[in-house]
Amino acid sequence: MKTDNLIYKALHSEFLSIEEGKFLYDNLPLAELMLTGNELRKKLHPENTVTWIIDRNVNITNVCISGCKFCNFYRTGNSIDAYITTIPEYCSKIEEMKRLGGNQLLLQGGLHPKLSLDFYENLFADLKSHYPYVRLHALGPPEIAWLAKKEKLSFKTVLERLIKAGLDSLPGAGAEILVDRVRKVLSPVKCTTHEWLEVMRAAHELDLTTSATMMFGHIETIEERLEHIVALRELQSQKTSGHKGFLSFIPWPFQDDRTVLREKSGIFNRVTPEEYIRMIAISRIMLPNIPNIQASWLTVGKDTAQLCLHAGANDFGSIMIEENVVSVAGANHKFDAAGIQQAIREAGFEPRRRNQDFE
Repeated sequence: MKTDNLIYKALHSEFLSIEEGKFLYDNLPLAELMLTGNELRKKLHPENTVTWIIDRNVNITNVCISGCKFCNFYRTGNSIDAYITTIPEYCSKIEEMKRLGGNQLLLQGGLHPKLSLDFYENLFADLKSHYPYVRLHALGPPEIAWLAKKEKLSFKTVLERLIKAGLDSLPGAGAEILVDRVRKVLSPVKCTTHEWLEVMRAAHELDLTTSATMMFGHIETIEERLEHIVALRELQSQKTSGHKGFLSFIPWPFQDDRTVLREKSGIFNRVTPEEYIRMIAISRIMLPNIPNIQASWLTVGKDTAQLCLHAGANDFGSIMIEENVVSVAGANHKFDAAGIQQAIREAGFEPRRRNQDFE
């Protein structure tokens, strides 16, 4: 393989194979890989802007039976500090978000053994009755697959009912690495790769806005990262013309502090700034049909995230008014609205606030 030929294909938005992507990842100097990612970014986003959003993460509950080895946030149902967030608590959090200028809740659930589909329908409807303008970016494929199994319903039916109750968009949560070898080790109770993708296929059929994520830097190989990316690309290429599908891709490195992976298996986050920038660039090269790529400042910090804006990323994500899961594992970077805009300007771009549909 010749790098010039592969770069030519990439710049013409051709789909590169896993082998071709690995060759570029291994052999292209960082500066050249960044340049290629940046050229593709400019083709998709010729304006010199970087998008960002104000939203708030709220955990519906901290009870989860998934037992993921990278998560130290979850509790069992018998834990003294187990909780389910109440409507008054939601209202208090939403009022604070409103004062800060936000209008979207990212509701993360987990696999609670006792919460039914009715519970989530009632929750979404109740929140919308109090705050009809607040957008609900909620749950994720593992929760949808879990509810479908419990209720003996199809993924599509579960999504239809949640949309009717107030669901506005579906996060790409619980993807980790979309390779079952990895998933069986990290999160054996969660949905399989096939199930995760089939939930998203159903969401795309319903024209529900979705995003995709990848948590890397633990037990996976580079080839498995690229297998994950290609699986997303293939699903995106199959969506109905005119439907939104995946509007964004957010890769972020595993946060290891006090996790089972680190404490019992000695698996550390060894992703360097250079490696993260490489992954942003190769993601842009391998995903010509997903328009937006986000730099995860929360997990890699301001400086690295700013460099990613010159390697293919065009989005800086949210100020994250509240974030519990990743923060508990060591992600401790912070931004307010003024700070995130200043960081974007420092990188040479004009900040542009967006919603989940990138409007």
